[in-house]
Amino acid sequence: MSTVEAPLYPIAVLIDELKNDDIQLRLNSIRRLSTIARALGEERTRSELIPFLSENNDDDDEVLLAMAEELGVFIPYVGGVEHAHVLLTPLETLCTVEETCVRDKAVESLCKIGSQMRENDLIEWFTPLVKRLAAGEWFTARVSACGLFHIAYPSAPETLKTELRSIYGQLCQDDMPMVRRSAASNLWKFAGTVESAHLKADIMQMFEDLTQDDQDTVRLLAVEGCAALGRLLEPQDCAARILPVIVNFSQDKSWRVRYMVANQLYELCEAVGPEPIRTDLLPAYVRLLRDNEAEVRIAAAGKVTKFCQILSPELAIQHILPCVKELSLDSSQHVRAALASVVMGMAPVLGKVRA
Repeated sequence: MSTVEAPLYPIAVLIDELKNDDIQLRLNSIRRLSTIARALGEERTRSELIPFLSENNDDDDEVLLAMAEELGVFIPYVGGVEHAHVLLTPLETLCTVEETCVRDKAVESLCKIGSQMRENDLIEWFTPLVKRLAAGEWFTARVSACGLFHIAYPSAPETLKTELRSIYGQLCQDDMPMVRRSAASNLWKFAGTVESAHLKADIMQMFEDLTQDDQDTVRLLAVEGCAALGRLLEPQDCAARILPVIVNFSQDKSWRVRYMVANQLYELCEAVGPEPIRTDLLPAYVRLLRDNEAEVRIAAAGKVTKFCQILSPELAIQHILPCVKELSLDSSQHVRAALASVVMGMAPVLGKVRA
C-alpha cells in the first residue's frame, strides 16, 4: 500500500463499521465521527456523511445516543456556522425516537447548534424544524419541541413570534401528559426570551393552565420553574400571579407537589420582597415543616437556615424555632438528619443570646 493510501485505509474501515452488525464496532465508529469527517473533508461530510447518518436512525439506543452527542459539536467539520443547518436533519430524526435519553441529548445538541447559527438561518431552517416537531404525530416529537422554543424565538420576526407563542400554548394543553410535562419543565426557558408584555399575558396564562393540570407530575414541574419565572417578573407581578399559586400548592393533595414547593420556596422569596414573605410564604413554610409526609418535612427542614436568613430574628424565633424543636424529635431519622445538617447555621441568624 502506498503512503498516500495508508491514512485512508483506517477511515474506510471506520465507515464500513458504521454499517456493521456488531453494535460495539458501530459504537466505536460513531464515537470517531470527527476523525471520519476530517478525512472526508467539509464538502463530502455535508454531502455524504450527514445524509448517511440521517438515514441511519433505526439502531441501538446506545449508538443513537453517541450520535446525538457527536453531532452537537460537529459545526467545524461541516464548514462552520454557514453550513450548520445540515446538522439539523439527523438530529430532528433523533428527536422523535422512543428512548428518552436519546431525545434529550438530541435536543441539547440542537440547542448548542442553534445558539451558534446566524439569525437568517435560524428563521429559514431552525424554526421550521421546531414547528414540524411541535406538530408531530407522535408525542415524542412534541416532547422534544418544547425544549427548542427558547432558541428559535429571539430571532423570529413579530408574526412568527406570535405563532410560536400560540404553538407553545397548545403544547401546554396537549392530550398527552408527557408533552404537558415537557412544556411545564421548559416554560421558564421560553419565558426568558419573551417580551415583557407577552410574558405577563401569554406566558403567565400558560403557567396558570399548567398549575391547574389534573396530573400531579405536570403541576410539580410547573412549580419547579416558578422561582425562575418569578425572577423575570416585577415583584408586584410575581406577588400577584405566582405567589397565590405557590401558597395553594403548599396544601396540594399530592405530596410530590408539596415536596417541590418546599424545595422552591426559598428561591421564590428572593423574587417577591419582604412583605409577601411575612404574610404569605412564612405561614406556607410552617405548614410544610409540619407536613404529614416525611419527604416534605425533609425538604423543608433542609432549607430552615436559608429561610431564617431572610426573616427578622423575631419572626424566626416566633414561627420557625418551635417547628425546629418539633423536628428535632421527629419520628423520621431522615428528617432529623436533614435538620442536623443545617441547624447550626441558625445560630448567627438568631443572635448569640437567642440561640
